[in-house]
Amino acid sequence: MSTDYADFLTWLYAQNPGLETSSYADQARARAQSLFSLADFYSRNLRRLGHEAWDVDVNNEHMQKAWAREHGVKVRDTRLGYRLRRGLVPWISRIKVDWQYEILAAQIRDYKPDVIINHATEISGNFLREQLRSETRLLVGSFASLLPQGFQVKAYDLVLSCVDNFVEYFRHEGAKSERLRFAFEPVVLERLGQMERSIPVSFVGNLYTGHGSRREWLEQVVRQTPLRAWGGWTDLANDSPLKRCYEGPAWGVRMYEVLHQSRTTLNHHVDVADAYAGNLRLFDATGVGTLLISDWKKNLPEMFVPGKEIVVYRSPQECVDMIHYYLSHEAERAAIATAGQQRTLREHNYFNRMQELVNIVRKYL
Repeated sequence: MSTDYADFLTWLYAQNPGLETSSYADQARARAQSLFSLADFYSRNLRRLGHEAWDVDVNNEHMQKAWAREHGVKVRDTRLGYRLRRGLVPWISRIKVDWQYEILAAQIRDYKPDVIINHATEISGNFLREQLRSETRLLVGSFASLLPQGFQVKAYDLVLSCVDNFVEYFRHEGAKSERLRFAFEPVVLERLGQMERSIPVSFVGNLYTGHGSRREWLEQVVRQTPLRAWGGWTDLANDSPLKRCYEGPAWGVRMYEVLHQSRTTLNHHVDVADAYAGNLRLFDATGVGTLLISDWKKNLPEMFVPGKEIVVYRSPQECVDMIHYYLSHEAERAAIATAGQQRTLREHNYFNRMQELVNIVRKYL
């Protein structure tokens, strides 16, 4: 289960007029076909491995309420939240919930899953724990971003993360934790086809709280390169040099198109990743065959060979120098990009990752 950015959901339904009145299955299909975030990459490959698997997008109001209607679940208008009384669902009265939790509770009762994997820190771990007392054998959290105040790590039987320092943190807090990296879904390539690499250098990513060093790095890079950037950006000062390179958001398929059209693309990890690499862009970019120029992290050689499958920088100026070098050395750029794609398609694909996930889960059941 997961939650989506509100801006993405607005975009998704604007791109598909009338979708909000469609069936749950049709809305779920459109959400998966958008290729946004993890899309259906987990469930698709778990089914290939012989397991039943469902995606639940908890905060997609149109889709979740379609599920409720189709399953005879009456949901009150609770946009401001209410205090749930005992007897409505097996949850304690002091917790404030809304339609998201009411429908989620009904889905858990209906699906009766053996394992739940929660990707969203916004969803109350204690709520899930109470719901799962008689329905589920293992509650798993999967997190790699800033944790909210009061995050309930001990509500989970197991916590996964794509970066080692988060695994170490969770274990220090008394939770069982394992590393599970992100990956690339090869079906994406079927949606892209042939495209001209018309963008010299791109960056796709957010600039929110927790991206302080990323913002400073980008401001130095944009002054010296033909950078074009996409993502969720907030609070840019009027005199920020980033204003001239910002192209707006690029959701799902459009993000992959931008990466596929780029000769080089940049990566810079969120501050809380510390000395460890592991974000989605490592695999998104290499998966579509674009040369990735990433910030140096000590565990990168576990995933790619620097200088042969990706290239890495240790300072903004080194990043700038690499951009100029590879834009003027096409054969080297293409060779590294091809090698990086081959590595990702061979090892860092979601079918392999889901095999890893199954093996991890079996240790804790």
